[in-house]
Amino acid sequence: MKKTKLLILSALLIIIGAKAQTAKNELPITLSEFAIKSKSANAQIIDARTPEEFAQNHLKGAVNVNAAVAGYEEELKRLSKEKPTLVYSIANGRSVSLAKELRSKGFREVVVLPGGISNWIGAGYPIVNNTRKGVALNTEQFSTLTSSSDLVLVDFGSKYCGACKRLVPVLDSLEKQQGFAAKIVRLEAYDNTELLKRLKVSQLPTLVLYKNGKEVWKKPGQSSTSQVLQAVEVHKNAKTNLVNAGK
Repeated sequence: MKKTKLLILSALLIIIGAKAQTAKNELPITLSEFAIKSKSANAQIIDARTPEEFAQNHLKGAVNVNAAVAGYEEELKRLSKEKPTLVYSIANGRSVSLAKELRSKGFREVVVLPGGISNWIGAGYPIVNNTRKGVALNTEQFSTLTSSSDLVLVDFGSKYCGACKRLVPVLDSLEKQQGFAAKIVRLEAYDNTELLKRLKVSQLPTLVLYKNGKEVWKKPGQSSTSQVLQAVEVHKNAKTNLVNAGK
């Protein structure tokens, strides 16, 4: 009887220990903590985006594992389950899903880049950038663009970003509205990483409204037609004044 109790107790301790380890592995980390881990000699960095996205830009030392394509499991077999594994995507959708799979396969330490590579770029951390020269806007070109009309609404998004695609119908409907006071400009984030860094755009999509070339409103994440209309109406006849939509 005593032996049985000891066996049960041992089993419970093992289960509790496993759960504690899993919980530890799933704890969120900060950008700076992720950056420190990425510099470790034995760190494995996984880019969970498409090969096309990876070719444009990625974190130094990263390998591309596209879970949306058959055969990606072979890439996982080349990785060590004992080494720290760092995963990222454009935001957190694909990276969180892949991280969950890695943990289920026995990878001991799996961490996800908070906010994805868009947050990493916006915070000023370095990337390997293979964007073609001449595609990105420089500071002078962007300044000219945002001053090209009294009100200019800039959409920082990407054709690879699911949340960005959901914003397209909102912007399309606004462009068709008679009397909409703002000029809408859509920028591909992957082509303008230096611009994102300078403007501290850390989430895709992000809408920024400029009045006479000055930023007056900024809204990260999804925006509704009514939210954008309200922001434009507020600033149409107002004096230039920075408004943080997140407050």
